[in-house]
Amino acid sequence: MPLEGITVVSLEQAVAAPLATRHLADLGARVVKVERVGDGDFARAYDGAVHGLAAHFVWLNRGKESFAVDLKATAGIDAVKSLIRGADVFVQNLAPGAAERLGLGADDLRADQPELVVVNMSGYGTDGPMRDRKAYDLLVQSETGLCSITGTPETAVKTGIPTSDIAAGMYALTSIQAALLRRHRTGAGATIDVSMFDATAEWLGYPMYLQMYQDRQVPRMGLSHTSIAPYDKYPTADGEILIGVQNDRGWRTLVADVLGMPEFADDPRYATNLERVRRREEVDALVAKGTKQFTNADLDAKLAASGVPAAQLRDLRGLIDHPQLGTRDRWREVQTEVGPVRGILPPMNFRDVELPMGAVPGLGQHTDAVLADLGLTDEQIAGLKRAGIVG
Repeated sequence: MPLEGITVVSLEQAVAAPLATRHLADLGARVVKVERVGDGDFARAYDGAVHGLAAHFVWLNRGKESFAVDLKATAGIDAVKSLIRGADVFVQNLAPGAAERLGLGADDLRADQPELVVVNMSGYGTDGPMRDRKAYDLLVQSETGLCSITGTPETAVKTGIPTSDIAAGMYALTSIQAALLRRHRTGAGATIDVSMFDATAEWLGYPMYLQMYQDRQVPRMGLSHTSIAPYDKYPTADGEILIGVQNDRGWRTLVADVLGMPEFADDPRYATNLERVRRREEVDALVAKGTKQFTNADLDAKLAASGVPAAQLRDLRGLIDHPQLGTRDRWREVQTEVGPVRGILPPMNFRDVELPMGAVPGLGQHTDAVLADLGLTDEQIAGLKRAGIVG
């Protein structure tokens, strides 16, 4: 596996850090997830949708080992520190300053282990006026302005997935891989800070530049696009289909070859994207008149054959049953404490090896094995359990 031999210790919960470390596990790293005795990662309790397990937790935590420990106990902290001493990477997304108070700050850990890669994940960063604010995904989407460009003209909305969490998780993943590569060359570890706010702000680069240099707030357009037309959902005889024409050649193909309206192909009112955007309502009405002639299936086939960008407006059942997943054999079984569940193969496709999809751990499932690896005897482990320090 690409990251075989790499050990990651992660003091994590919710989405951002678990997403980063799950991908590391998919790539072959050993990932030890440090959880609280009794409750564990609070994402375990979000719902019971997957045979009693939480959907978020199943999605984000396969392939990891769960080590349940009381971090308020000296023996618990000592065990975590011992675990980190044998690791290549330490990831944490506690509240700002909490890791330092536990003696798990990057400076303390790397003083005796300079080759360690430490990743601190936060909502708003390690300084600044919002450093100590609660930072759930919705709040960060709102603070960064993402909600201001998402939704319809009437209503601002958040994205349907935790975009800010995912953005931070992916930047943590790439920075860890880069740090490990640099360490391979130089022997030096790294201290890396990744915040949900910074990650989301980076993703807003295009509309942010429009605001900075044209003083133009990108409007909320629903499924449409502020700079392109036609670009929206359009009615068919039995449903709706999404069409996105991004150049003038595509416009001519759409109206002349697909919709049977050649008279509009070179009509100066619609021949260029600039004119089509100015007359968006006219263009949308014209396209809708043409698309209503066809069923979804027939129009989809005609658009694909003509090379006009289009897509079915699917729901999540449509994704689960999507032929692009089924015919490419993308589904696998993932083991959990309540039996196997379905999972999609990791999106990183190595031609020489199929990446593993390890089991989703039960809370504290690997505690005994982790402590045994640290050299504790069965009697010592039993004593820690009796004291409630591990579980």
